[in-house]
Amino acid sequence: MASNPPKLKIEITSNDRLKTLKEKFEARFGESPLFYACAPGRVNLIGEHIDYCGYSVLPMAIEQNILAAVSVNSLGTIQLANTNPQYQDFKVPCSEEIVIDREDPKWHYYFLCGVKGIQEKFGIARLAGMSCVVDGTIPPSSGLSSSSALVCCSGLLTMEANHKSLSKVALAEICAKSERYIGTEGGGMDQSISFLAEKGTAKLIEFQPLRATDVKLPEGAVFVISNCCVEMNKAASSHYNIRVVECRIATKMLAQARGLDPRGLLKLSQVQTELKASLEEMLVLVDEVLHPESYSREEICKVLDITSEQLCTELLSANTQHGG
Repeated sequence: MASNPPKLKIEITSNDRLKTLKEKFEARFGESPLFYACAPGRVNLIGEHIDYCGYSVLPMAIEQNILAAVSVNSLGTIQLANTNPQYQDFKVPCSEEIVIDREDPKWHYYFLCGVKGIQEKFGIARLAGMSCVVDGTIPPSSGLSSSSALVCCSGLLTMEANHKSLSKVALAEICAKSERYIGTEGGGMDQSISFLAEKGTAKLIEFQPLRATDVKLPEGAVFVISNCCVEMNKAASSHYNIRVVECRIATKMLAQARGLDPRGLLKLSQVQTELKASLEEMLVLVDEVLHPESYSREEICKVLDITSEQLCTELLSANTQHGG
């Protein structure tokens, strides 16, 4: 697997989607795109919602993706348009600090997450002006990582427009971190498979450090991905982050129960590593230490010997501050 994202020359006239996107870009900005960037969505085969606990997952990329046509402009602005009229145009001067509104997670804020991640990685004082038209074929808010693919596509094209270079692994780590600007505290699976995927194989994604191993799929295997059409915007609600926070609190409780220093431990896999325990032993520990009924704030603070303020600042996310 190549370490850096590939740059390919493609005949536009032989690809109807690229041809249509090029035409829409030219109609919107009055010039042809300089280049195109693409990031796929994903489906997870094994290990849903355990990446943020530090555990390995087995996703594969899907054909549906985020595709962007891009040019570098001399206006000193980032100009965004979307082929879907549901998503409004947006622009921001490159001279302004990039601000991402967690309370109103519109599509362009996901795009700006990727921009901000690259800007901070390289310490770019003034970003290159960019004109972009985005086209997506991933059903939004359907559990196929449309938002993460948008962040990855944005990070990739921002890197290219500003003449920078990073490996796929580095890009995945930056985009996983930068998506948290909008409030989603993911574990990195979605961004990792978006950059590290290869045709014809799933990937065993492991963390700390991030690495990917091919998992050959059975020849002739067909995977059916069914869309129930019930949408869930992870950043627009606390449902996703509640699970992350619950696992974070459980990590602290398990560590304390076994005499470990809970400071610096935020993921269940870290506790398992410190204890040198098997998964079976971790399950026994969970049953011994934790009760199935909901925990109140007061109980959590008492068990962990922390204040309510510490609970809010050290363990809870911004959108889980007001639960019981």
